[in-house]
Amino acid sequence: MATASPAWEPVGSRLSRIPTAAWVWAFTAYAWAMTTVCAAWFARRMAEDRGPSLSVLESLTWQGGVYAAWLPAAGAVWLLLRRFGSGAIGMLALYQAGALIVPLEALISAAIDAQYVPGPEIAARTFGRLPVSLLLYTAMIAIGLAAANHQRAADEKKRARVLETALTEARDALTQAAPAQLPSPDRLIVMSGARRVPVDIAEVEWFGAADNYVVVHWADREGLLRSTLQALEARLDTRIFARCHRSTLVNLARVRSAAPLSDGSWRLTLESGAEVVTSRTYRDELLKRLGL
Repeated sequence: MATASPAWEPVGSRLSRIPTAAWVWAFTAYAWAMTTVCAAWFARRMAEDRGPSLSVLESLTWQGGVYAAWLPAAGAVWLLLRRFGSGAIGMLALYQAGALIVPLEALISAAIDAQYVPGPEIAARTFGRLPVSLLLYTAMIAIGLAAANHQRAADEKKRARVLETALTEARDALTQAAPAQLPSPDRLIVMSGARRVPVDIAEVEWFGAADNYVVVHWADREGLLRSTLQALEARLDTRIFARCHRSTLVNLARVRSAAPLSDGSWRLTLESGAEVVTSRTYRDELLKRLGL
C-alpha cells in the first residue's frame, strides 16, 4: 500500500518558493515603515527647536511622505537591474539614472520639509538633503544587486537541475535501449593515424569540428571522420548528443558532472576527465529543447 505524502513540509522549502521580487518589496515596505517611525520621532524634536510642535500624526505624515517619494526610485532601480543585469552595463545605467534621481529626490524632500518646518530657502534645503539622498540611492543599489545576484543564483540552480535530468535521461536511453534501437549510425569508421578504426557511437565522448572533418574523441583516443559536424549531428540521437558550442557536439551520457561558470556558461567534465565548455547560447538552446 502506498503511503500518503506528509501534509507538512519544512518552512525553508515553503519560503524558498517565494519569488525574489516579493522578498525585495516586502523588505522595502518594512524599511519604509521603520524609517518613517524613527525619522518622525527625530523630526518632532527638530520641529520643537524651530517652531510650533507637531503631533505624532503630523510627524508621521511628514516623514512618511518624504520616504514614500523614494518608492518610485526603488522601482526604477529594480527595473534597470532586470533590464540590463548587474554587470557593467547595468551599473552604468544605474549611475546615469542616479544623476537624475538623487537631486530630484532631494528637491522633493526639501519641498515636503518646507510644509512642516520654517527655515532656509528651498535651494539651501535641497543642497542639505543631497548627502542623505545619495546615501539612500546607494543603499537601494546595494539591495538591488544582492537581490539580482540571488535571483541569478536561483535560476542557475534550476537550470542545473534540468541539465542533470537531461544527463540522466541520456544515460538511461543509451543503457536501456535494445541494439536495434541504438542511434543510427551505431558505428563510425574513423581514421586514426594510418588505420581505419571502427568506433561504437555509444563510446564517443564528444565531437569537434575541424574544417571538413570531425575529430572524434573516445576512450582517451581521437581520430578523424570525413564529415561536417552539422551533417553528423543530423544522424545522431538528439536525446543523447547535443551541441554545446558551434564547433562541439557532446555525448550527454558520457558527462560525469556539470558546473556553472560566472559568465552563464557550463563546464562539462566527461568520463575521461576532458572538459568541454557549453557556451551560453547553446546552453539556452539546450534548455529550450528540454522545455525550460
